[in-house]
Formats: sequence, structure tokens, C-alpha cells
Amino acid sequence: MILVNGRPDDCVDALDRGLAYGDGVFRTLRTQDGQPQWWRDHYARLAADSAALMLTCPDEAGLRAEVCRVAEAGPGIVKIVLTRGIGARGYAPPRDQACTRIVLSTPLPAHARDDAPNAVAARWCTLRLARQPRLAGIKHLNRLENVLARAEWNDPAIFEGLLRDDSGAVIGGVMSNLLMMKNGELFTPDLGQCGVAGVARTRLLRAAPRLGIPIHIARLSSDAILAADEVMICNSVIGVRRVGRLDDATWSPAGWTEKLNNALYEDSD
Repeated sequence: MILVNGRPDDCVDALDRGLAYGDGVFRTLRTQDGQPQWWRDHYARLAADSAALMLTCPDEAGLRAEVCRVAEAGPGIVKIVLTRGIGARGYAPPRDQACTRIVLSTPLPAHARDDAPNAVAARWCTLRLARQPRLAGIKHLNRLENVLARAEWNDPAIFEGLLRDDSGAVIGGVMSNLLMMKNGELFTPDLGQCGVAGVARTRLLRAAPRLGIPIHIARLSSDAILAADEVMICNSVIGVRRVGRLDDATWSPAGWTEKLNNALYEDSD
């Protein structure tokens, strides 16, 4: 089911700025029995990203009602897209903003089901991310870098590609955030220059101290990743997955993936 501005529809205006410029933000979340998972975190991120782009964020209660309206009866995925709405030709944002709001549902993909493999294979992408602090962390609609990075491989055995910025710093996966454990401490890339700060990453950084795990948000090199005791990816659809192979490098389980994935779901609201 698809709702456009609260009404069942599958069309947007050809002059919508989301289509023309990628002028908007989005969130992707899991649902279970018609209810959104981790709603408070997702809405908080949507509100923060909207504010960063000077967009009017929808009312929380009304948006949640739309998410529940489109949600599958069983486990599923809901995507929320918010654009700056219809505008005349040119980059200047319209003075009278009337955002376009799209809420749609899809079934849970096979790779996100409980019986999906826990360990995944990944590769280094050749595409390098541009650094733009003004957009860093925001889940905005202009995802061309991710599209081009994902086009680098068609081997179904490769689940994810890892991205670096133009200085060589590791940023994350094409569709995920990156985590690594070293000597019992959790490391994740600094996203102050580029990349998306996902909700699963946020929840894990909040959960790690409860488990007594020191956390480090830092500039990570490719060599640092290869020297890790365990490498993981995470997002709101798949949870935490262990990277068993990265090109020619391999890792055996060290027990951290299951521990962190359990912590991710401790607070289900």
C-alpha cells in the first residue's frame, strides 16, 4: 500500500523537488503486526534530518498512524519519504513550503528474515564518497553515490560493499553502518564528513555502555578494519550481521555479533 499525503495513491507531481533534485529525506523501518519497530528513534532522526534541510517534519502521531495503516499484517518494511514538495524551475527553495509525504510498505525481504545467514561476504568499493559536512549523517534522497557503488558488483554471494571517502577513511557500507571490535572495544567510523547515521548504529552506541563495552567513534583506515577481531554491519532492516569475508580477508566468529544484536532489540519501542 502507498499513501501520498495521506491518500492512497502511487503518483507524485512531475515538478516535485524530490524527483528533480533529491530534495528531501527518508527513513526505512521494520514493522511487526502492524506496528513500527523503534519508532521513537526513527521519528527523532526524521525530525533532525528534516530540520537540517529546513523541511517541515510531519506531526508524529499522524505519521505513525499512516505507518500503521500501510504496514503488513506480519513482519514487513515501511519507507517514509519526505520531499520539499512541488516547486518552480530552479534551485531556490519555494517560500511557501508544502512538503510531499509518501509512506509505503513492502514485504520483508528474504535477506532480513530470521533464517537468513548470520555471516555475510563483503567487498571494498572503488567509488569514493565526497565529503560534505553540511549533509553528513543525513539520510537525504540524493543517493547516487550508493547507486553507483552498488552497481560495481552483480555476484549474489556478495552481500555488501564497504565505502571509503576521498581521503581513504572508511565510512560504512552501501546500505549499512559499519562496526568493528578490537580487544573488547567497539569502534565505528566518524560520520562528521559524510555517510548516514543509521538508527541501528545509534541504538548500538547507546546499548554498548550498558554491556560494559567501551565505544570509539573514530577515523578508521582499511588496515584497521582488516586488523579487527570481528567486523559487523548493521541497519534497521537486517539488525547486526557479521562480516565473515571481505575480499580475501576472513574472520572466524568472536561472539560479538550475537551479543550486540541481542542488545539492539532489548528496547523494542
